[in-house]
Amino acid sequence: MLNYPLDAHLILRKKHAIKKELLLKEHFLTKNIAILGGSTTAEIKNILELFLLDIGIKPNFYESKYNQYFEEAVFDNEPLQQFNPDIIYIHTTNKNISHYPTMHHTSEEIDIILHNEFQKFSSIWSSLTSKYHCAIIQNNFELPQNRILGNLDFYDVRGSVHYIHRLNSFFAEEAQARANLYINDIHYLAASIGLSTWFDKSMWYAYKYALSYTAIPFLAKNISAIIGALFGALKKCMVLDLDNTCWGGVIGDDGLNGIAIGKETAIAEAHTEFQQYAKTLKDRGVVLAVCSKNDINHAKEGFMHPDTVLIDQDFAAFTANWEPKHHNIAKISDTLSLGLDSFVFIDDNPAERHIVRSNLSMVSVPEIGSDIVDFIDHIDKNHYFETVSLASDDLQRGAFYQKNKERRTQESHFTDYGEYLHSLEMNAEIKAFTPVYLARITQLINKTNQFNLTTKRYTLADVTTITQDANYITLYGKLEDKFGDNGLISIIIGELKNKECHIELWLMSCRVLKRTMEYAMFDALVAKCHTLGIKQIIGYYYPTEKNNMVSTLYQDFGFNALATDAHHSVWSMDVSNYINKNQHIRISSSNLSDEL
Repeated sequence: MLNYPLDAHLILRKKHAIKKELLLKEHFLTKNIAILGGSTTAEIKNILELFLLDIGIKPNFYESKYNQYFEEAVFDNEPLQQFNPDIIYIHTTNKNISHYPTMHHTSEEIDIILHNEFQKFSSIWSSLTSKYHCAIIQNNFELPQNRILGNLDFYDVRGSVHYIHRLNSFFAEEAQARANLYINDIHYLAASIGLSTWFDKSMWYAYKYALSYTAIPFLAKNISAIIGALFGALKKCMVLDLDNTCWGGVIGDDGLNGIAIGKETAIAEAHTEFQQYAKTLKDRGVVLAVCSKNDINHAKEGFMHPDTVLIDQDFAAFTANWEPKHHNIAKISDTLSLGLDSFVFIDDNPAERHIVRSNLSMVSVPEIGSDIVDFIDHIDKNHYFETVSLASDDLQRGAFYQKNKERRTQESHFTDYGEYLHSLEMNAEIKAFTPVYLARITQLINKTNQFNLTTKRYTLADVTTITQDANYITLYGKLEDKFGDNGLISIIIGELKNKECHIELWLMSCRVLKRTMEYAMFDALVAKCHTLGIKQIIGYYYPTEKNNMVSTLYQDFGFNALATDAHHSVWSMDVSNYINKNQHIRISSSNLSDEL
């Protein structure tokens, strides 16, 4: 019900029943979300709660008084201070633009008006950042309902359309410059559902809602996508069927020349566009995999078609056989070391979708139908692969997984795992956090679920603050071997208290599991503790549905249990008793001496 295509009226009508059902879930991530509104926001809050619960986030809300967004942001606000927000959402629309150009304003005067309007919002963001150090989600502006100048409104400096475009550009530039500012693009959203659907004059005049009731679920889903991306509720892998999904027809029956791909027919062109969409997702960091009921040779032959966009090398895993697809998807999950909750399965066959959905409830299986022209919308508008940043590691992720294929091939030639690790010729860089890597570090924090002891989530602003605080030890790890560079794949954050280092966060990317990088990272942490005169390291483990693989990590490292219950465990180690464990990864001595 909360997936595309949204039935807004049904969601609004059934909101209490939907909430009751969603609350039956377990393992929510609780977050404090403040809504500062330039118009009425009560129903926005109610529906946003549903979409957040659906992605595993349980919100506590603070709601400003009507149209007091500026005052509550800029002036002293003890209730908001006590609320301690994790996220502040500023719900403003074009109704909150203080001044528009008139027909009598000169270009110079309009520039001043624009600057003053932008500065109003800039002062809000600066004030909130200095006081709360949290993520800020800010609406940009939707287009006006009417155009005084008609089409000229778009390119005359006095036009409202032109003015809003300029103001939105200023917002975009500021979001690029500020570490904690994220734009909720209602400019696109209102255009997507239609301005006439977006705004209801009766709702505005009667209740001061700056959007229609119908638009509220679309807005809420959009906001929840940003919040989900900030705190790790996002997908990483798209698993594709082949016949009538990646191409039209059945490769085993129709042969290479008989499948529909290319520009020759409408169906072929639609499948080509779908492949191009998948290829672009892969290029920006989404992992692609194949799961097809097919002969492996026929399946791979389809990607030899002269008009194909995707090729065999675009897929991190390629499974084609006659076993049940849910079995194969589970195997793909193991092969890639990615949790099933990070998978999206795309298949034109409703029976296959039902079987996978029934047997692998953690996998997202959109009800895409059987018409290829609808497939992209179901993926795109469900925000499965929403992102709030794009790091260089994202652009190389496809290459990382291709290199892992080569590593698995090499591993098969060894009977002794230690010899295999030695053969990789691994080298690591382990250093304190530096500004150039903070975006990637933040992304890793909010995407890593399996090798993650506490699963705490931090915004870029949080990470920046910690980096500058002398009461914290921060370490990042990069790993490369003879097959290539894995990028930045592990971090540790430790808070220093009373000659103790409390490990707030220790995580590692799934793509380097079983390479003993955890040994190298912990060796480096102990070395840093020795340098600072730290006597004890205190570790914490908070079990989740996804991090069972590290349930015994502290015990394996020789820690002593201080406290254990169903919800967490606390562990202690005397650093003077620790013996380095890393045997297979070379660490540059200059890295250790300069940074640790």
